[in-house]
Amino acid sequence: MNLKTQYDCLNIDWNRVSEILKEVSMASFEGDVHKRCFENSHTVIFVFDNEKLIGFGRAISDGTYQAAIYDVAVLPEYQGKKIGSLIIEHILNSLPQCNFILYASPGKEPFYEKLDFRKMKTGMALFRYPEMMQKKGFTE
Repeated sequence: MNLKTQYDCLNIDWNRVSEILKEVSMASFEGDVHKRCFENSHTVIFVFDNEKLIGFGRAISDGTYQAAIYDVAVLPEYQGKKIGSLIIEHILNSLPQCNFILYASPGKEPFYEKLDFRKMKTGMALFRYPEMMQKKGFTE
């Protein structure tokens, strides 16, 4: 592997971002929607193997004390190779004074627990499609 990281949104293939999110069973919209979301984020990271996009993530934040992590995805064939950890570490280091929240895809909680995230007892969500999110295992 020849890993490269990128910390801005220049020259990203947003349709590929959408495809990767679909491949890992995460929420996926058209490429232009993801472009808008990443461009409006406080922190972004894209990871490439040579020129191939293999993972990414982003955080929204007030830049002072609160942040939320979204869209952390790594292609399945690259999972288990510390790329997800690299993505999370960059996000955490870019906002060292902040508390972080996120919601993990069901079954991915152990990955975040290894990085010192803990389950919240009071987390609440209001989803646009509550039945779908319950079926996917996000809510009770």
